[in-house]
Amino acid sequence: MLSRPTIAVPLVALGLLTAGAAHAQQGPIISDSLTLDGTIRSVLDANPAITSLEEEVNAATSRVTQARGGFLPQITGTATYTRVDPVVKVQLSPEAPAFQLAPNNNYDAHITLQYGLLDFGKKDATYNLAESRRLTAADQINVTRRDLAYSAVQVYYNILFVRESIKVQDAQIASLQQHQREMEKRVEGGVSTRFDVTTTQVRITQAQNAKIDLQNQLNNQQAQLARLLHRPEYVNVPVRGTFTYQPQAIDVNAAFSNAEANRPEIKLARDAEQTANLNLKLIERSNMPLLGVGGQLGAKNGYLPNLDRIRPNSVGVVQLSVPIYDGNRNKNQRVEAAANIRGAQARILDTQEQVRADVRQAANNIQSSTARYDNSLQQINQATDALTRAQARYRYGVGNNLDVLDAETSLAQARLARLQAIYNYTLGQYQLKRATGEQIW
Repeated sequence: MLSRPTIAVPLVALGLLTAGAAHAQQGPIISDSLTLDGTIRSVLDANPAITSLEEEVNAATSRVTQARGGFLPQITGTATYTRVDPVVKVQLSPEAPAFQLAPNNNYDAHITLQYGLLDFGKKDATYNLAESRRLTAADQINVTRRDLAYSAVQVYYNILFVRESIKVQDAQIASLQQHQREMEKRVEGGVSTRFDVTTTQVRITQAQNAKIDLQNQLNNQQAQLARLLHRPEYVNVPVRGTFTYQPQAIDVNAAFSNAEANRPEIKLARDAEQTANLNLKLIERSNMPLLGVGGQLGAKNGYLPNLDRIRPNSVGVVQLSVPIYDGNRNKNQRVEAAANIRGAQARILDTQEQVRADVRQAANNIQSSTARYDNSLQQINQATDALTRAQARYRYGVGNNLDVLDAETSLAQARLARLQAIYNYTLGQYQLKRATGEQIW
């Protein structure tokens, strides 16, 4: 019975960020070929999401500067003209002329200085909250860079894996074609039938169909890499590198410690808690008294006895503002802020548990891939020996053609299993690096 060989090739779903057309035209120049490091750098340089996040950091930095401005005095210049009709006139006696208490045309120009002398830490709380949000925006850039870098790693090794799989398929096709030529000679010599040639041709067609599927996957992976690079005009993105098995020892406890210290998700969760705490402090201080001083220096008219004459004037003021009742608004805001703090603390615990699970899963995947690799080597040796024996038996007329074809298929599948194990192990290593927060760009 003829069976079509099954080739397991991983399908990778990459989270691609949208890109602006203008930025895509200004992306990095792709060299003749890309190594892994070059691929990562090119992806990070090309993606406009990084630029967008950097602008968010710039905006947050501006808000910090604005908050710092609250520590400085506020100076305002004002000039006004007012026309009043009618104005009050006083006549002391029937014989005396009436005189005005205020002019019809009023002119006033002055400079006002205001400064909050004492606010019980409200300006400090506003500044600290703005600075915390700026740090969160900066940390978000690291998360985005990390995700883009590992997406680049994934598609890079996908391309190498499919290329090597195509080589294995080519070797199987070449071996089957050689076997077909031998079958045709045996038919001409009358020691075999056309049935053996036909069954061999069926296996060749199946192997060629498998190669077509692999080539399609390679084209799709190259298109995905071109999309990551924001160079959609590149149909075949040049990638070079080796696809080898490089085992490394794993210290799970050390990985847990590194993940706790380096994972950006934990940093973001702690940033959220810090921001929630600072927001509560600001709310607590927003209902405190405010002691301010101010001064005004300028010139205006309206002074007796010459109402139209503009004269210099000055004003000094000390003001104490004490909130008395705000309809429980501040109280409710404190309740909300406290709830946000508890939610942020819960998210930290959840994130820490998820990080530990990520590390454990990555270690398990690496261990499994190591065992599969060792097993694949044994499969290749067994399949090679089985093929040699099947060919010899058929050559001496004590075996049949299907035994040879099945042995060819088994050998190809064993070689593909070895490649799959190398691929899984390699990505497992990067999965562990990602789980521990290691920076690879």
